[in-house]
Amino acid sequence: MHNLSFSIVVSILQFSHSLVTTAVVSELAAHTEAALEESCKRVVGALYEALTAGDVETVHQLLAPDLEWWFHGPPSHQHLMRLLTGSSSSSFDDDPFQFHPVSLVAFGSTVLVEGCEERRSVAWVHAWVVTDGIITQVREYFNTSVTVTRLSNTDAPSTSTAAAAAEEEAPSSVPYTCVWQSKVCESMGKSVPGLLLALQ
Repeated sequence: MHNLSFSIVVSILQFSHSLVTTAVVSELAAHTEAALEESCKRVVGALYEALTAGDVETVHQLLAPDLEWWFHGPPSHQHLMRLLTGSSSSSFDDDPFQFHPVSLVAFGSTVLVEGCEERRSVAWVHAWVVTDGIITQVREYFNTSVTVTRLSNTDAPSTSTAAAAAEEEAPSSVPYTCVWQSKVCESMGKSVPGLLLALQ
């Protein structure tokens, strides 16, 4: 009888230890993910501050020399590329495009920044990827409604507060999770094309 009781107590203790270990690991993973997101947001925020201040040295320190670039929009709206490469025509020098972020949110190492320039009736979204404190990739969207989804690891709980809020709104029968959607285009009252950006 005592052996049976002892076995039950040991089983309960092992099960409790397993639950505590799982909870601690989940909490550490969430903390690590949140720390990564905050770090990446700081890097991208510093880039916009440097762009606004005209601090070329800081811009070069934050961007990888082989920055991967993807652009969606008319060629006449490649303002960021002209700003970062220094290639511009006199018509743009007289009236430079200003990037003033309205929102900045991170999902892992991907940072989404949204803004608009109302006098030109242009809305933009930048999706930056930060690797080891350096920006390695940018996807640039002009006058495009962007919806971001998470395609893999849908069974795992999201650690991003923005993702958690979006998951509450997403229907449970959908095989992907909508984690973010641009809003500036809506507020401008423009009809614009939509685009889906999938995160892993």
